[in-house]
Amino acid sequence: MHQEKLIQTIKERRETLKINQETLAGLSGIGLRTLKQFESGKGNPTVNTLLKIAEVLGMELILEVKNISS
Repeated sequence: MHQEKLIQTIKERRETLKINQETLAGLSGIGLRTLKQFESGKGNPTVNTLLKIAEVLGMELILEVKNISS
């Protein structure tokens, strides 16, 4: 569930900025195949890859402690 939201957020931001996958891959220094697999839900990017994508898109990666209800 969380991965789907992450993918959707990144795709929407890329589209808002009018950046295609090829350009994003080039600017972020990751492979086009890696980006395409991630956006299609088939890839499993590293945190470093996500940080590179986020930087280009003007985003940041934030980790939070889960709110666990008893």
